Amino acid sequence: MVAALNNNAPHQVVIVGGGFGGLYAAKGLNAANVNVTLIDKRNFHLFQPLLYQVATGTLSPSDISAPLRSVFKKSKNTKVLLGEVNNIDPKAQQVFLGDEVVPYDTLIVATGANHSYFGKDNWEKVAPGLKSVEDAIEMRCRIFGAFEAAEKEINPEIRRAFLTFVIVGGGPTGVELAGAIAELAHKTLKEDFRSIDTSETKILLLQGGPRILPHMVPELSASAAVSLQKLGVELHTHTRVTNIEGDTVTFKKGNEFTEITSKTILWAAGVQGSPMGKVLAESTGVECDYSGRVIVEPDLSIEGYDNIFVIGDLANFSHQDSKVLPGVAPVAKQQGEYVGKLIKRRLQGKTLPQFHYNDVGSLAMIGQNLAVVDLSLIKLTGFIAWAFWLLVHIYFLIEFDTKFLVVFQWAWNYITRNRRSRLITGREPIVEAKTVNNSVQQPSATPL
Repeated sequence: MVAALNNNAPHQVVIVGGGFGGLYAAKGLNAANVNVTLIDKRNFHLFQPLLYQVATGTLSPSDISAPLRSVFKKSKNTKVLLGEVNNIDPKAQQVFLGDEVVPYDTLIVATGANHSYFGKDNWEKVAPGLKSVEDAIEMRCRIFGAFEAAEKEINPEIRRAFLTFVIVGGGPTGVELAGAIAELAHKTLKEDFRSIDTSETKILLLQGGPRILPHMVPELSASAAVSLQKLGVELHTHTRVTNIEGDTVTFKKGNEFTEITSKTILWAAGVQGSPMGKVLAESTGVECDYSGRVIVEPDLSIEGYDNIFVIGDLANFSHQDSKVLPGVAPVAKQQGEYVGKLIKRRLQGKTLPQFHYNDVGSLAMIGQNLAVVDLSLIKLTGFIAWAFWLLVHIYFLIEFDTKFLVVFQWAWNYITRNRRSRLITGREPIVEAKTVNNSVQQPSATPL
């Protein structure tokens, strides 16, 4: 089915998802002769790249969130609905929020991605990922709760388990988490406790490939590795986690299996498309890739339906250099802007060339005054890269008052080396394990 656009107002555009893709598609249609309905199960836009700073106490959730109604309060053609789309009827051109029906002429799906545990979904409870505010708060509770539990623990083996942090995945999230926890242990918290020495904290970063930050050039990956090791992080590349059970992580490096006990295991290893990918596949017949992302056409529509677009982390776009575009904020932002412009052109009886991503580079924060930036022709490390990282992330924050608050928080943290958002909330106190063994050893049973 192919729906034709016409000039009969109002043309109804429904956007599912208020992340970067959905947000910039809606903003691009602000002055168009259309009615926009933006649907999200949360009432705020979340700046996911800074979630790790919430998880490690640098920022609070409100610092990296913007209420959607506030963002669009001056966009008179945009309506925001709080709800979760659970089905789509592409023939009737309707989306369903439970019993509520919302009609559309053009549909944009931008619901992002979730964690992927590569078929081991039972690991999620013991190794949380970092995709939502709730994830960040849970991770913050686990990190700071581990130090608190270690402070009152008299058994040295159990105490060592609380002071051992295992991070699975050496991409930007894993690297930034490892660096932030290392700075917490060796700098921020060093004088806060009386019974433990937080500098004895052990941080392991496990990466399946040959190097961390594999999307960057080898020299920047090497620079990041050196910086992390100086902060006290143990790097284990060519390492695959084979089992997580209780407080024990089993990983394989070469032909050797190793077990280590940790009370805080954090997941940063993989993502998969949101459940909306499956909904689209079932309702339209569109094909999804192995990780649940929807395979899109060169103009970001789906096969057979040129009035349904999929953008952001949920989209598998491989029409540029035969490479699938990464699930990062700049990709989603540019795709949202493109689809907004394409809809306006279609209403005028015109079109656009296929979507083309302008790669603005990649970057990762390692610690204070430490970062790596890959701008294709320009490679930056150290303080200059760190300053550039700050500027880029301030630029992508949505509202002015949020930008101001984050700049103030970063400046205060830089001067005082303190992190004020260290609240442990919303969970029961950590229960100490009855028996633990933190020594690295060969497992007695064959790992999964």
